[in-house]
Amino acid sequence: MTQPSQHPSTKAELKYEGKAKRVYATADPEQYLVEYKDEATAFNAQKRGSWAGKGATNNAIAAALYPKLEGAGIPTHFVAKLSDTEQLVKAVTIVPVEVITRNVAAGSFAKKLGLEEGTPLPRPVVEYCYKSDALGDPLINTDTAVALGWASEGDMARIRELTLQVNAFLTPFFLERGIRLIDFKLEFGKLPSGQIVLADEISPDTCRFWDAETNEKMDKDRFRRDLGGVEEAYGEMLRRVLS
Repeated sequence: MTQPSQHPSTKAELKYEGKAKRVYATADPEQYLVEYKDEATAFNAQKRGSWAGKGATNNAIAAALYPKLEGAGIPTHFVAKLSDTEQLVKAVTIVPVEVITRNVAAGSFAKKLGLEEGTPLPRPVVEYCYKSDALGDPLINTDTAVALGWASEGDMARIRELTLQVNAFLTPFFLERGIRLIDFKLEFGKLPSGQIVLADEISPDTCRFWDAETNEKMDKDRFRRDLGGVEEAYGEMLRRVLS
């Protein structure tokens, strides 16, 4: 008896589970299904929490931003939003390098360098970390990534170029909506063709957002620092992104 064919966006094998998402194979080997979770973590998962709707909020924000980035000439893995918590993406091999872009001194950067949090930087600072929870995502440089075979010189140059393009697009985009983009983390993946594309997500989990008038924190720092109002801040960021 012939079995019914599987819909291309049906979940299959679990390929990866991280702190905030699960990634599943689909019937199409060139596409994955990403499921956003309600869990929140900080300090390399030493602090944990959750709230209903977090995954749906981050999914909605990323699903709204990625097509805009595509329109600005930045290739991404995003294909389509499937449900409140699920999206379809291109299957990529993640480059194990997290890319942090800083426009304003904040968090560990300000602390390590003895800077007052909120100090504007005269130019964006791009940093790289090895994507490893077990090692605490240690700071690396381009030479490290190339020497250890995580990426080529060309890959790292392209990643930096795309990162600065993302920053150049998102900074005014958010400012128009009353938000300062303080810093953010990006991840990139490689398609079978070798093309580098933006992957992962852009959300209050991966960015520092401050209200442009009050400097109120509108991101995961509210969870990290026990400031309260976390769910409300995430919801407000979604509202502004969609405005």
